[in-house]
Amino acid sequence: MTFAACKEKKEKPKGGDDKKDKPTMVDVMVAASQPVTNVIEANGTIIPGESTELRPEVSGRLTYLNVPEGKSVAEGTVLARINSADLEAQVKRTKVQLETATKTEERLKQLLNVNGINQSDYDAALNTVNTLKADIAYTQTLIDKTIIRAPFTGTIGLRQVSPGAYVTPTSILATMQQLGKMKIDFTLPEENSDLIRIGSVVKVKLEGRDTTMRRATVIALEPQANRLTRNLMVRALLDDARVNPGAFAKVIVSSGNSKKAIMIPTNAIIPDDRNNQVILVKGGKASFVNVQTGIRTANNVEITQGISEGDSVVVTGVLFAKPDAILKVRKATKR
Repeated sequence: MTFAACKEKKEKPKGGDDKKDKPTMVDVMVAASQPVTNVIEANGTIIPGESTELRPEVSGRLTYLNVPEGKSVAEGTVLARINSADLEAQVKRTKVQLETATKTEERLKQLLNVNGINQSDYDAALNTVNTLKADIAYTQTLIDKTIIRAPFTGTIGLRQVSPGAYVTPTSILATMQQLGKMKIDFTLPEENSDLIRIGSVVKVKLEGRDTTMRRATVIALEPQANRLTRNLMVRALLDDARVNPGAFAKVIVSSGNSKKAIMIPTNAIIPDDRNNQVILVKGGKASFVNVQTGIRTANNVEITQGISEGDSVVVTGVLFAKPDAILKVRKATKR
């Protein structure tokens, strides 16, 4: 009995070794070149054609408020007035002074023509007239600042104040958007700046809506790249205006040129601190190789270096394969 027990203990490690040497089941893809288009996806935000916050230029109490929430107003429409009674009274007083000063200037001019007064006396009277005219113009400018008009034709947002409220230049009466021509702002890596030009057409896909692709025409590019992200800001005019400002969108930029490239599924890539790796099946074993990537699509990535045509790339079971481990191919596909 003692001998039998010893024999069983010796056989257990042997069984464990067999389990350790069990091959890992994987699916592979035979690498092959295929035509691909240089496509880049960028995040974008829908913005209105024009947008502004309606604020007063001066402080005072609202005596008139006409802010139709959610409705369109024409450019130049009076939206609000601030109490300007003191300024209007000042204009009236200055006009009375101007009338008197003008009569005095006319009399002195007649006397000057017959050498009845000195030139300096007439000049002083004329200076008074011009000063009063300038005062009226200045005060009238202040009165104009008490009137808030629509800067462009657009749609009014939600009203933020009530009639009779005391407002300052920091007060927001409402927002105003021009919804006729919508734009989209998006960022593009600086190294891909050669793919975009003013007049270029990009495709836009709105998140959370139908999958219909919309078109947008590039109208402006920020000349300087962001110093932190090294991205360029691009603005495009959206063809379809039935979009809410602030909506998130995906922008698809294409170079229009096709090329041959080896594409593999994104999940076959093993990210590392320094390199990206993939697993190849060579001689029935796992071979980890460093690769360099290029164009990315929704599900695939281009391999520019590290893989050759005909290589068997592990696409499933990547997490279970170890270096030089024995692999058993369950299914092989070819792109």
